[in-house]
Amino acid sequence: MFDAALRKMIDPPLNRLGRLLAARGAGADEITVLGLGFGVLTALCIAVGWPHLALLPLAGSRLMDGLDGAVARATRKTDFGGYLDIASDFLFYGLVPMGFVWADPAGNGAAGAFLLASFYFNGASFLGYAILAEKRGLETSAQGAKTLYYSAGLLEGSETIAFFVAICLFPGAFSALSWLFGLLCVATATLRILAAQQQFSDFERSSA
Repeated sequence: MFDAALRKMIDPPLNRLGRLLAARGAGADEITVLGLGFGVLTALCIAVGWPHLALLPLAGSRLMDGLDGAVARATRKTDFGGYLDIASDFLFYGLVPMGFVWADPAGNGAAGAFLLASFYFNGASFLGYAILAEKRGLETSAQGAKTLYYSAGLLEGSETIAFFVAICLFPGAFSALSWLFGLLCVATATLRILAAQQQFSDFERSSA
């Protein structure tokens, strides 16, 4: 919901840093993989009972997630780079809740399972919408220049990171916050499906 507004603030400094890194030979795909490594470290810190410490690799992961696109824009954007980026993002989103489940399976298991199911549903609605948008030739730059079509929703990347920060700061509230955030993810996916019904249901008729 806030991604488009935040991009206007964070893209200029990221693009400057991205050009600097590109001039020194940095590659966008390598930065994506480094960001995923930070994401794995985030989950491991949470799993061993260090959720506050996990905020450091979490920040590193998100910085790399912004820089890979900036480096790609300064050099050459590829379809594989966009594919690797979204796959890494989705794995990161799953790893953080799993860290809390590993840390306390009895206390966090049910809420964590619901949260992961809601992420799965939301992710499927997002990717499905992107496929249909590509089929229609639709484009948007509201969230910046992206390889995939990014459909807006109640919960986007910025809200998800804010949620991750909250559960790291207040790990005892993981279950309550996860049930709430999971419900909002389900609402986001449902609204996206309704939007897809309005936008894409006439595809066969219009192409006949």
